[in-house]
Amino acid sequence: MRFITVCWSALLLLLLVATGEMSRAAENARPNVVIFLADDAGWGDYSRNGNKSVATPHIDSLAANGVTLDRFFVCPVCAPTRAEFLTGRYHPRTGVYGVSTGQERMNLDERTIADAFQAAGYATGAFGKWHNGSQWPYHPMARGFDEYYGYTSGHWGEYFDPPLEHNGQPVREKGYIVDICTTAAIKFIERNAKQPFFCYVPFTTPHSPWAVPEQNWQRFKEKPITQRGTQSKQENLDETRCALAMIQNQDENVGRVLSKLDELKLADNTIVLYFSDNGPNSWRWNGEMKGRKGSTDEGGVRSTCYWRWPAKLPKDRTISGISGAIDLLPTLCTLAGIERVGDKPLDGQDLSPYLMETKKVPAERMIFSTWGRNVSVRTNQYRLDNAGQLFDLVADPSQTKAVNDQQQGTVDRLAATVQAWRIEMGFDVTPGAPSGNKRKSVDPRPIPVGYREFPRTWLPARDGEPVGSVKRSSGAPNSSYFVNWKSKEDSLVWEIDVNTTGNYAVELRYTCPLAAAGSTIELTFLKQTLSGKVMPGWDPLLYTNQETLPRPPAESKMKEFRPLKLGTIHLERGRGPLTLQASDIPGSEVMDLLEVTLTLLDR
Repeated sequence: MRFITVCWSALLLLLLVATGEMSRAAENARPNVVIFLADDAGWGDYSRNGNKSVATPHIDSLAANGVTLDRFFVCPVCAPTRAEFLTGRYHPRTGVYGVSTGQERMNLDERTIADAFQAAGYATGAFGKWHNGSQWPYHPMARGFDEYYGYTSGHWGEYFDPPLEHNGQPVREKGYIVDICTTAAIKFIERNAKQPFFCYVPFTTPHSPWAVPEQNWQRFKEKPITQRGTQSKQENLDETRCALAMIQNQDENVGRVLSKLDELKLADNTIVLYFSDNGPNSWRWNGEMKGRKGSTDEGGVRSTCYWRWPAKLPKDRTISGISGAIDLLPTLCTLAGIERVGDKPLDGQDLSPYLMETKKVPAERMIFSTWGRNVSVRTNQYRLDNAGQLFDLVADPSQTKAVNDQQQGTVDRLAATVQAWRIEMGFDVTPGAPSGNKRKSVDPRPIPVGYREFPRTWLPARDGEPVGSVKRSSGAPNSSYFVNWKSKEDSLVWEIDVNTTGNYAVELRYTCPLAAAGSTIELTFLKQTLSGKVMPGWDPLLYTNQETLPRPPAESKMKEFRPLKLGTIHLERGRGPLTLQASDIPGSEVMDLLEVTLTLLDR
């Protein structure tokens, strides 16, 4: 009997030791990371922040069970915010000056947060809108991500049954773009549940075009909107309803991911972060703040920012000090216990001591916001706007009355810091001169072509230069196509840099009226030319299933483009214009062109 008692005691001791070891192992295990990034969602688009017209329980739960950065600032538009998140550096340093025509690309010597997590042994994946470069090595899979599913452009023209890519290859699936990309993210989490993972989910919504699943729209199409934007006469209530319906759909998808983490028993040791890339894309309620997307005022750059990590972070805590997208890289690296990759100086600060309640937020800090020639600077109390007007955001959060007369010393001090910052960022500060971040219509940096590790290079219309009568299908280059190609003097030009000498398969995607089919076109690079005919005619109707509300005039209506295999061309290593022209036009026009793809065959 005594022997049995001793055995049970020994077994119990072993179990206690093992349990303690397992507990310590779980406590010391590197956390998983899931990052949600909304596109064009304003601070006021969430029920947690006081919006009474929408319910966002899953997004709100991140704040209720974690930490809120209450004064969190991003950029006025999409691509710059993404660059700041990915690098921890102000976007003018990274080469990101715009949102399209190549200006959205991060310089190739920048290292990203994904590089850091990948180097630390994490599985890394991105699922949704990238918007920091399409061609290798600007592509996300060259910037630290093992897997990529989504679209690399800025805003996208097709939200239902969209054309996307998976690891560089085109795919098209049935469904709504946010649902599809979230499903891909969930599959990534399932595949990597037994190792640490870094999962980036940059949503497409509520960016226009105004398109949302019918079940979401039905909940909002007749909904009274009682809270109005600061420019209420400019508010389109149906657009407000659609934006909120898109946010609700997004909340459902956040819920799907959170449920999967619970199901896999990963929630406790997973850092979940949610934020947006700029202010709201329409005049709608935004907490009475001044400005919207594109503005360097408070409403254009303040974003929701929620952190949840049940194993380490406190619940329902709010930090009021200012912070920004530049802080995310150093903070996430510290929380995960990994080393940053790269040696360029960071602009962001490590916020982990404040998130963990081990240190108070510093009383004084400055965060700069810029777009075009406009620069504003924010401290914990003040914002000096791009016109030099000073606002006390503690006493006057809506920026209604400048306090320059009472705070001239503060005005002078902040104005001097803005001037110094502009010089440091490389801006031309001569009065009346163009800003140093101003580019031509297409960025002069060439498009890389011909990498063996990524043989397919996508050359969309938005990255090319129309010459002659050719123009884009809309004022917004992203998701546009070339139209009005009618003359032999017209041409389409992409400045490219061929990395590998070899043979390349050339494919175009086009439409052409049946009666106009048969034009002879020539693709030329340096001394090599490839000719072919635009055959057969292909003239589909514009899509009618892509809009809940009519899309803005600046955005292209989309249609089905047909592939045209032009043949094989030999390209020599080097830089120069890739030019597409017509040598014979038997009909009224040549074609509408969506894209050219070059695929390296000699691998």
